[in-house]
Amino acid sequence: MSDAARLKSTVYVGGLENAVSQQTLHAAFVPFGEIVDISHPNPDLPSSTDPHRGFGYVEFEQAGDAKEAIDNMDQSELFGRVIKVAAAKPQKDQNEGLGSKTAIWEQESWLAKNAVSDEDRLAAQQARAGSEERLEDPMQGLEGLDVAGPKPI
Repeated sequence: MSDAARLKSTVYVGGLENAVSQQTLHAAFVPFGEIVDISHPNPDLPSSTDPHRGFGYVEFEQAGDAKEAIDNMDQSELFGRVIKVAAAKPQKDQNEGLGSKTAIWEQESWLAKNAVSDEDRLAAQQARAGSEERLEDPMQGLEGLDVAGPKPI
């Protein structure tokens, strides 16, 4: 299965109570279709007593099953907590985005979206220079308007 197909058939489950295990998630989501994998990311700190970080991923065999799980389980209650169920998003590269050590304007994703070629930049500068030459002073021709009353004939 390709990564894109796997992503379409995977749901994010957030807001989980610490008591929720992989078996609990399996039991809650198996009515919607065949489950391929369930994962709980471990806590960031190794000294943490929490078994997981409060969210998990459930991968279904078919994308339709994932959509059905989202439609039925989002904003439902599990172990006394309202859970968030949504389509999983691709994992970001650690060198991209706000948490990276690289300036945002040097990152590939920003450059791909915002970079301007040299010829486009030159064309924009020429257009601005050409428009400045054509502009007349908007204050020209207003002489004598400071006098109130009707104009003499």
